[in-house]
Amino acid sequence: MTAELIGKIALVTGAAQGIGAAAAKSLAEAGARVILSDRRDTVATQKTIESAGGIARAEATDVADASSVDKLFQSILEDEGNLDFVVNAAGILSEGTIVNMPVSEFDRIISVNLRGSFLIAQGAAQMMVPTKSGRIILISSELAYLGRAEFSAYCASKAGVVGMTRALARELAPDVQVNSVAPGPVDTPMLALENMSQAWIDREIDNPLERVGKPHEIAALVRFLCGPDAGFFTGQTLSPNGGAVMI
Repeated sequence: MTAELIGKIALVTGAAQGIGAAAAKSLAEAGARVILSDRRDTVATQKTIESAGGIARAEATDVADASSVDKLFQSILEDEGNLDFVVNAAGILSEGTIVNMPVSEFDRIISVNLRGSFLIAQGAAQMMVPTKSGRIILISSELAYLGRAEFSAYCASKAGVVGMTRALARELAPDVQVNSVAPGPVDTPMLALENMSQAWIDREIDNPLERVGKPHEIAALVRFLCGPDAGFFTGQTLSPNGGAVMI
C-alpha cells in the first residue's frame, strides 16, 4: 500500500467486477477509503481490498434509479461527511440491429450508461461543490469514437458520456475536475472472451498492439486521474485502446 491517497474517500460504481473492481482495488492500494457500489454483490472486491490492508465498505445501488442514487449519496454524507473521488464504472453492453432492436432495449442501455453517469455525477457534484474540491471520472468507451455496427445504443450512450464530461468540466471548474476514460476492449466478464468465436476475438484485437487491455491497466489510469499529478486535467477523455483510436 502506498500513501498518495491516504485520508481520501472514493466512491466506485460497478465495483463488483471488471474495471470497477480493479479501480476500487487500485485506489485502496493508494490509501483511499473506498465505497463499493453495484447492483451485484461486491463481497469479493471488499475481501481482496481488506486482505491487502485496505478499507472498503459496500453500498448496493442501481445507478439508473434516481432514488437509489439519492440513498447512496445520503449514506455517504451521513457516514463520511465528504467525498474526494467518484469513479462511475457501472455499465451494460447490448447488441442488435437498428431494424430489430426494441426501443425498450435502447432505453435500457441509455438508462444505465448515460442516465446513470448523469445521476452519479450529479450526486458527486452536490457533495463536492460546497467543499470546492473533488474529482469525477466517468467511464466511456473507444466506441464513442469508432462506432460499431449493431451497437448503436451502446455507442450513443458512451458518446454521450464524453460530451457530458466536457460540459461538466466547464460547469464545475475550477474546484471540481471531471474527466473520462474511454477504454478499448478489456478482458472483463462484460467482454467474455472465453465465449467468443475466433473471428470475434480477431475483431476485438484489431489494433496496433494486437491484444485487449487488462483491467489493472485501466485502473492505473483512473488512479492517476485521482492522484496528485493530475491537477491540470479536466474535460479530457483518455483512451487506452491499443492504438485502435488515436485521439
